[in-house]
Amino acid sequence: EVQLVESGGGLVQPGGSLRLSCVVSGTTFSGDPWSWVRQAPGKGLEWVSRINGGRNVKYVDSVKGRFTTSRDDAENTLYLQMNSLNLEDTAVYYCYGGVMGYWGQGTQVTVSS
Repeated sequence: EVQLVESGGGLVQPGGSLRLSCVVSGTTFSGDPWSWVRQAPGKGLEWVSRINGGRNVKYVDSVKGRFTTSRDDAENTLYLQMNSLNLEDTAVYYCYGGVMGYWGQGTQVTVSS
């Protein structure tokens, strides 16, 4: 059974930081591209970042310089370090990837004062 388990979400004040994790099991991880995707309240899915097997990363413009995506192939884990969070970052964050396009269950990030 393929499982993508995200964690690390929560409530944070504007300007704060959070680190999301996504542990992948039941499928290959190393060498595959993995992404973070988010869905803000009342909006559609928005791709946030993508890291390939060579650890090259691309980001949506709105998070460049604030978010960092990394991976630990030994632990089958994808990370998203989020700094300088603002209200517009409030969303459910999903990890996505693998050969069949697997989705995690999502973790809620709420930025509020």
